[in-house]
Amino acid sequence: MNDILKVAGREIRSRLWVGTGKYKDFAETKTAIEASGAHVVTVAVRRINITDRSKEGLFDYIDPKKYIILPNTAGCYTAKDAIRTANLARAAGVSDMVKLEVIGDEKTLLPDNEALLEAAKILVKDGFIVLPYTNDDPIMAKKLQDAGCHAIMPLAAPIGSGLGIRNPYNIRIILESASVPVIVDAGVGTASDAAIAMELGCDAILMNTAIACAKDPIKMAYAMKMAVDAGRLAYLAGRIPKKLYASASSPLEGMIE
Repeated sequence: MNDILKVAGREIRSRLWVGTGKYKDFAETKTAIEASGAHVVTVAVRRINITDRSKEGLFDYIDPKKYIILPNTAGCYTAKDAIRTANLARAAGVSDMVKLEVIGDEKTLLPDNEALLEAAKILVKDGFIVLPYTNDDPIMAKKLQDAGCHAIMPLAAPIGSGLGIRNPYNIRIILESASVPVIVDAGVGTASDAAIAMELGCDAILMNTAIACAKDPIKMAYAMKMAVDAGRLAYLAGRIPKKLYASASSPLEGMIE
């Protein structure tokens, strides 16, 4: 199929994006990412070694030439910290594309949307490709898009909760008004959640905990790959309308009485 996802003109070969945290070791991280078929791999700038390449680190297992490395500003609670972290990643030669997170609450890990919008405007002006993690608020999604963000990343549910799509109606509204890719980020728990998000018409899904914390991360990574592919195909195919009453699967016309 000629169904290629593009973000800021860059072709992305997979609609499943994955994180790198919470695995038992780098070897498991590598194997799970390979099983997922992901092309985009996100890394927390503040939690990995990106400056001293003489020490063993994630990039000894994840080849930046094979994957699009997406640095993120996880752990930042102010716009200033997020901007500084994004600039650190760019200065270290990781990427000028950043998943922008500005957390507003330590317990829920929900975003601080005012600070997020502030940081997004500054980073866009500084030439970054900005992909903001936000809540499922269509108004904020529109503001971030108008600020020049290159994709919108609404949460399905709180980070690591595994609750799945809590508000599909808001996601649909975001999709209707978006002129940039919409990538569900956070809250997916299992393969059916991923399929639902893709069937809504989302362009991609980013997940970490659902795979890394599964009993078998490798099997779950492969399950998520298939779910994302199936959900995307179902969306493109177009589901039948829901009906209250039955409808015969065999037409009545031409039947012998």
